[in-house]
Amino acid sequence: MGKEGIVEEKTDLKSLGFDELQDFIKKAGQKAFRSRQLYQWMHRQLAVSFDEMTNLSKEFRDELKDSCMLCSAKIVQRQVSSDGTNKFLMELSDGNHIESVLMKYKHGNSVCISTQAGCRMGCRFCASTVGGLIRSLRPSEMLDQIYEIQRITGERVSNVILMGIGEPLDNYENVIKFIHMLSDEHGLNISQRNITLSTCGLVEQMYRLAKEELAITLAVSLHAPNDMLRREMMPVASKYPISEIMEACRNYIEKTNRRVTFEYSMVEGKNDSARAAEELSWLLKGMNCHVNLIPLNPVAGRLGQRSRKNQIEEFKKILEKNHINVTVRREMGRDIDAACGQLRNKRSTIGLE
Repeated sequence: MGKEGIVEEKTDLKSLGFDELQDFIKKAGQKAFRSRQLYQWMHRQLAVSFDEMTNLSKEFRDELKDSCMLCSAKIVQRQVSSDGTNKFLMELSDGNHIESVLMKYKHGNSVCISTQAGCRMGCRFCASTVGGLIRSLRPSEMLDQIYEIQRITGERVSNVILMGIGEPLDNYENVIKFIHMLSDEHGLNISQRNITLSTCGLVEQMYRLAKEELAITLAVSLHAPNDMLRREMMPVASKYPISEIMEACRNYIEKTNRRVTFEYSMVEGKNDSARAAEELSWLLKGMNCHVNLIPLNPVAGRLGQRSRKNQIEEFKKILEKNHINVTVRREMGRDIDAACGQLRNKRSTIGLE
């Protein structure tokens, strides 16, 4: 690599985009084609060590070992639900832990990843925010959640959901870079149309996201049809009124020509009344959107109980009557705390299978 290519602090090689890797290779005194070889070893062959990169010289591999880090996250625990959902506890290089979920559908495998270790949004019904935010994840740490799952299962991931631990738009630059790298033709080449980003509604970042010219699906965690109720459930609502979130959503739809999804957790006696359904219908009238009703998943010490099935169905019928596209989310992984709102950075008593 040459003296000028070696730095004291190890380079997080997997967080470098393809253009950045080309610059890195050039500064290291290597030929340009090495950048594509190295990128594909990391992001297509999913190599876990430099020794696997057999078309690179041993000398170059040794220099990479000395100056670069390759793996950012590793699976330390796996749990399998009765419905086939897999939950993975992963350990980061600094010892922090995150969780990721693999869901198997007829159309392919979806992975729900974490974007932060912990979360500072404080939603009253969510386990991920217990303990607050530790730190944001680097692109490599988000990518490795997918790569590790592909390695251990031997199955390709076709859809990625940024809906695990953390608020993606609170880690904006790293998340945008991750999306570009995930969809890069030199790597896994997952279509951006198969990527969903969920947010509590950070308005400034939603406007910024609309300018990125991405083809991803934006999902907004709404959970209430008015500000008073939303503030009781989500502290972030005190900063961002629903009217501002709706304006940001309409702007996103106009700029991207993509439909927005609204997540709505159904809490018994809280936000599941017929009046709330009518209010939500009025709020979303005429918008190119879809509502995802989520029966609240149990989290010890957190807000409320899930709505009854008949109440959820009545709520859904009112939305449909008002011409709002709506579905009730299929429950997956609830028995292993892998469902929506149940992820947190903790180890259970069940080890890696």
